[in-house]
Amino acid sequence: MKEIKAFVKPNRIQKVIDALTNSGFKSMTLSQAEGTGAFKSKGAKPSLDFHITDSPVVKLELVCQNEDAQNAIDLIIANGKTNEQGDGIIYMVNIEDAFQIKTGASLKQSDI
Repeated sequence: MKEIKAFVKPNRIQKVIDALTNSGFKSMTLSQAEGTGAFKSKGAKPSLDFHITDSPVVKLELVCQNEDAQNAIDLIIANGKTNEQGDGIIYMVNIEDAFQIKTGASLKQSDI
């Protein structure tokens, strides 16, 4: 299994979600976030929560089968990019195992 974390501009996130959902990726988590990368968007301003200058981003997280990971990444790139600086970044990591909280059962690859 793979975990994909993508940091996407807020004005592109709905397009990314729609593309992933239409391609069979049904479960994902979204979080509002603040980015501090080298690129600062025109609307960057001092954060109310941190002592930094930030650019708003949405963090999208999903877990998928190894063979589906590249498709998810391709969809995020195709639908998240604006051809401007600071479009975001994607991380992918291996997931050793996953467990259901209710039962404690290990999830088999076919369960994701």
